[in-house]
Amino acid sequence: QEKHFLAWFALLKMSTGGRKTRVLNSGIADIQITAEQLMREAFERQEVDNRPAKQKITDVEELEEYQLKKRTGFENSIRQKRQAINLWLRYAKWEESQGEYERARSIYERTLLVDYKNVGLWLKYSEMEMKQKNINLARNIFDRAVALLPRANALWYKYIFMEERINNFIGVRRLYERWMEWEPDESAWIAYVGFERKNGETNLVRNIYRRFIQVHHKVKVWLKFAKFEEKEGEIDSAREIYEESLDVFADQPEELVDIYIAFADFEERMKEIERTRVIYKYAFDRIPKNVARKLFDKFIRFEKQHGDRENIEHIILGKRRFQYEELLQEDSSNYDIWFDYIRLEEAGGNQTKIREIYERAIASDNMPPIMEKQYWKRYIYIWINYAIYEELEAKDYERTREIYKTILRIIPHKRFSFNKLWIMYAHFEIRRCNLDAARKVFGHAIGVSPSDKIFNAYIELEMQLANIDRCRTLYTTWLQRTPENCQAWIKFTELEADPQIQEIERARGIFEIAVQQPVLDMPELLWKAYIEFEMENREFEKARSLYRRLLERTAHVRVWISFAKFELTLNDIERARSVYKEAFQALKPAEFTESRVLLIESWRDFEEENGNSETQKFVRDNMPKRLIKRRKLTTEDGQEAGYEEYYDYVFPDTQNARAGLKLMEAAKRWKERQEQANKETTQEV
Repeated sequence: QEKHFLAWFALLKMSTGGRKTRVLNSGIADIQITAEQLMREAFERQEVDNRPAKQKITDVEELEEYQLKKRTGFENSIRQKRQAINLWLRYAKWEESQGEYERARSIYERTLLVDYKNVGLWLKYSEMEMKQKNINLARNIFDRAVALLPRANALWYKYIFMEERINNFIGVRRLYERWMEWEPDESAWIAYVGFERKNGETNLVRNIYRRFIQVHHKVKVWLKFAKFEEKEGEIDSAREIYEESLDVFADQPEELVDIYIAFADFEERMKEIERTRVIYKYAFDRIPKNVARKLFDKFIRFEKQHGDRENIEHIILGKRRFQYEELLQEDSSNYDIWFDYIRLEEAGGNQTKIREIYERAIASDNMPPIMEKQYWKRYIYIWINYAIYEELEAKDYERTREIYKTILRIIPHKRFSFNKLWIMYAHFEIRRCNLDAARKVFGHAIGVSPSDKIFNAYIELEMQLANIDRCRTLYTTWLQRTPENCQAWIKFTELEADPQIQEIERARGIFEIAVQQPVLDMPELLWKAYIEFEMENREFEKARSLYRRLLERTAHVRVWISFAKFELTLNDIERARSVYKEAFQALKPAEFTESRVLLIESWRDFEEENGNSETQKFVRDNMPKRLIKRRKLTTEDGQEAGYEEYYDYVFPDTQNARAGLKLMEAAKRWKERQEQANKETTQEV
């Protein structure tokens, strides 16, 4: 499609004579045309190429004339583009198609003078001779090629393939030997091995492998050698190769892992179970633990097949224990390692070892050095897990109690505390049917580090026990400590308004005390709960009075809208409309412009559902106009930072006031300029 578009563009340019066209009408056209349509039309309207007819040659003179013309064209082309090897190859291919093999050879030779390092060129040259069954000529080409490019594997492979096709196995072996003198990559050696194995020359294959491992000092080469001996039934030779490779790679533990695994698999295939087990144990004693993961996994699978369960578990625990000890020696405050180590011992089920690991993990040496809560969290979770283990698994409740007491003494409560720990301790005492102890825990927590979670948990406990007076006492204590906490006030009123208690007047009194507090963290939430409380009790006049009291404190637009919707829920359309009108006038000052926009949009929706044509027209007439304005931006240091666009809204009833305000601003600016000019004149005098 891109070509068609370019062709269409070229035709358009030709039609204009290459000169710039003058646009007569720059307006938007009635019918828009996309680029896709232009390209499709260009493709549909393009003319069919008038290709020349095929030439039919009837006599020798015409053939010679045709050949002369083609040769002249090729020669002219390669004279201009001498380095274009594809052009040379087409020339030679054409001569070959004409049966002019001498000319084709000449062209190939000339091409080699241009770029003798082109492997594809040598292959094309040799393929031409091979097609004509000129084996000796092809050999000469290959000999020249591999002498010049001994690292080009494709030439060697093609040469060997040709000799194999004519069953010249001695020549193939001689070629492989010449190739191996250059120490090629592994694939060449593997091909040599495959050739000799196909011919049944086992001793030659063995000698090749010996040379192979000397040139390519890699584990996989040794393993291939050993597997070859195994397939030939030479078990002792294979075992000697494995043992020899262990000596060769003794200082490379990463490589030794693969050798040990292959050696063990070999002995396992030979049904030498004890020998296999000895190999694994020998490997574990000599390989660092940080690289023995793969070996250990193989050993586990081996023991699952041939060993007993006790040995498997013992081996797993012992090795992983050793790994964790090494890691903890490097960093004893790495709590993730302690968690993994504890889970390992808990899986083993040895209570003595589990307690020992817990005691080591919570030792004073492992305490976080920084007195910040984020660094203490994982350390505290070790204590929590210890307490849970002693309670649920060991059933040692006195030890559990001591754990809780100890950690609560260690935590610096003046800096931070952990509510979860206090609550878990209290719940533990409840499970032990020790209610007084649980209350003491909560009381201690409130005295040391009071928080919302502690109060909520304590109140929830007393609510479950139906101790309403205790709950009231707790709420009173809570609110004495944090009188600005709106959530606490709301929960207190919910307690009194509970259907089982029904202390409505007490709840109302609590609300009254709450809204009279000088500072509240979320006053809007408290007022909303108070109004909903009165509505649930169908005290609509009191709810209306609350809205009025709230509006005396704040003129927020959402309060006005909520007030109007409240009247609407009572099906009092006129009251709701009067609220909207009152709010519209109250928000008339300029600082409430955006709030007024929200209000009138809500009013418009209200009138569309509940109003008539007259009230709807009144709202539409008072809808503001939206203007796009610009204002100057300044940085913190007072420098100008450009301008930004913003939306401003102008209401019909404030338009004249704004015009007067603009006049006053202009007069003020004129006065400032006059004063500045007078000051400059005075300074000059």
